[in-house]
Amino acid sequence: LLRARDAPTPTRTPTRPYAAAADAARATAPRRELGAVYNDWTKDEVRALYARPLLELVFDAAKTHRMHHDPRQVQQCTLLSIKTGGCPETCNYCAQSSSWKGETKLKAEKLMGVEEVIEAAKRAKEAGSTRFCMGTAWRGPSQVGAGQFERVLEMTKEVRDMGMEVCATLGMLTPEQALKLKDAGLTAYNHNLDTSPEYYDKVTSSRKYEDRLNTIAAVREAGISVCCGGILGLGEEESDRASLMTVLATLPEHPESVPINALVPVEGTPFKDMTPPSGLEMVRAIAVARILMPATVVRLSAGRVNMSPETQALCFMAGANSVFTGDKLLTTPNNEKSEDSFLFEELGLEGRPAFVPYAAGAASSDGSEWKHMKHEL
Repeated sequence: LLRARDAPTPTRTPTRPYAAAADAARATAPRRELGAVYNDWTKDEVRALYARPLLELVFDAAKTHRMHHDPRQVQQCTLLSIKTGGCPETCNYCAQSSSWKGETKLKAEKLMGVEEVIEAAKRAKEAGSTRFCMGTAWRGPSQVGAGQFERVLEMTKEVRDMGMEVCATLGMLTPEQALKLKDAGLTAYNHNLDTSPEYYDKVTSSRKYEDRLNTIAAVREAGISVCCGGILGLGEEESDRASLMTVLATLPEHPESVPINALVPVEGTPFKDMTPPSGLEMVRAIAVARILMPATVVRLSAGRVNMSPETQALCFMAGANSVFTGDKLLTTPNNEKSEDSFLFEELGLEGRPAFVPYAAGAASSDGSEWKHMKHEL
């Protein structure tokens, strides 16, 4: 199933004692109904899911997927970096940190203008995207002047008026900032946990795991849907991946969407020599996410450019139902439009329209405030 284009298999051998871990968890865990939504998963249960033979896992994930989603629909999203470089954070995988700008040679840029962003959103919509995501290399809006945050609010309103779902990732938010984004019409807010609580201090030293959770809580309280996932290939163990999934699946409400990213190593960053996950490791993570969070949209995100069509097909089979389109994901390369068009046609996939209610997430995604929006099903 894997071709030379796939990311190389990691040199480490994941510890996955199938029989021992899975049998022990089955013996002690409460009986779970496939496809039902639970928020009380235990680490042992999630580790047992990870320990299952891959084809069995994908089979159950595919069944779960069809209980809650149209398996042919895959949402196309576009992510635009509206403020690139100069970030004060120290995420070891990210080229945008000012801490290693000398090594990455990435120059800090000013926040884009409203009209420039609107034109990019129009191009994205014409290309088939129904969700437009805007990212800034900020610690958070509190780091910058009020005028810049107001400009982002204006961008949000303008893109929403175009009939697109709007997502933003601006760093840490206060409850007041989250409410302003909600009032501007923001559909969802992306704030990834990246990895497990246990491994997080190996990824960044400029913030705590609790900081991420506090922003997620502020977003949820404001009535904005949560987009929250992680990155594979940061040097973590499989137990860390299970721990991350446990955190996501035990939030008070499952995230409306969970992006699963594969590290794309960037020259000059501290993680430049990390080995990205294999295609099958991505399939396994997506299948686990789908079973744990049945109604959530699982987004196949960064690193897809290194996957063969066959691996991507397995990801969709396992429950992925969203991809990012466009030539870049913030600062890393992405699949070309022609490749995605061929893949969708070959697999019989179709794009998901904007403003179709999401089964998971807060009110801004369940359709309750979209009744005035028109879309074609």
